[in-house]
Amino acid sequence: MKALIVESPGKLAVKELPIPKPGLCQALVKMKSCGVCGTDMKIIHGELKNFNTYPAILGHEGFGEVVQLGPGCISLHRGDRVVLPYIEGKYGEYYGGFGAFAEYALVGDAEGYRLHGQGTPGFSLSAYGQTALKPGDPLSDVDGAMLITFREVLSAMGRFGCVANKSVAVFGMGPVGLCFVRYAKLLGLSPVIAVANSDEKAQAALSLGADYAFNNKTQSIAMELRAICPNGVDFAIDAAGQPGIIGQAMGLLADHGKVCVYGVPASNEMHLDWGAAPYNWTLDFLQWPVKTDEAAAHSQVMAWIALGVLNPADFISDVIPFEEVLDAFKIMEEHRPSRKKIVVRF
Repeated sequence: MKALIVESPGKLAVKELPIPKPGLCQALVKMKSCGVCGTDMKIIHGELKNFNTYPAILGHEGFGEVVQLGPGCISLHRGDRVVLPYIEGKYGEYYGGFGAFAEYALVGDAEGYRLHGQGTPGFSLSAYGQTALKPGDPLSDVDGAMLITFREVLSAMGRFGCVANKSVAVFGMGPVGLCFVRYAKLLGLSPVIAVANSDEKAQAALSLGADYAFNNKTQSIAMELRAICPNGVDFAIDAAGQPGIIGQAMGLLADHGKVCVYGVPASNEMHLDWGAAPYNWTLDFLQWPVKTDEAAAHSQVMAWIALGVLNPADFISDVIPFEEVLDAFKIMEEHRPSRKKIVVRF
């Protein structure tokens, strides 16, 4: 099979690798799609916290179809379409940079592991998030790649404590920020304020339910936000992973408000001056999704998609064939205002 390798920081290549063999409680998955994420870019540039295992097989937003079962599988079946296939650990001379940019990957059968025990070779906590869609679910293979972001963001909002009738400002209108905006609206937070770095991204936020959207480059966010929420907002969400947002956001909080940082910033340190913050406030980092939380979010995400209030196509701007996978990362580097999620199709 072919797989996308980060040979060393800054160096990408497509290599031929053996097809993985499923263990006792694993299934082999033929990949159908995989989304490109900012975390992938951090791995490529050697900026992901605590990741230094190169060469690495890239990709963690995968979606595919089960084609072979290990003998201990209970809940998975051939033909199942599954979320979050991975290649983990050491794989020959390569390491798993999660490994979903490959023509084949593996998922764990959570029920099989519950029966045989977590000590079973190949066990990973990832198995608890590797969910199969229901038979006949109409979601397309390309749209399936959005499920990882959808589930991660919804589970993050639960961890942050975002609830109805609370105000929220979301900073960063990439695919993740747009998801936060859409969910905030669906969950009943109000007002929902989007902070973008272009008029085009601000308009995208409005189309997905933001009550207000502002361009951070041309407008005073503090002035605009205080006009809407004179006492500040209950939640300020950094959906871009940029440490400077924390400093800006803390000065916009209501008493007992919370700055919520989603993802892993490129820098592991910053100077924090909380002089502008209220006396009582919280800084909450969520740098690594919890797989059981993702699995718990799955049914709600699928219900919203079925109802038509959450449309994966609204978050996807580019679909690239795997044969041109290197071009997908060139597009990521362009930072064009119209770019949303890039999905690689196998």
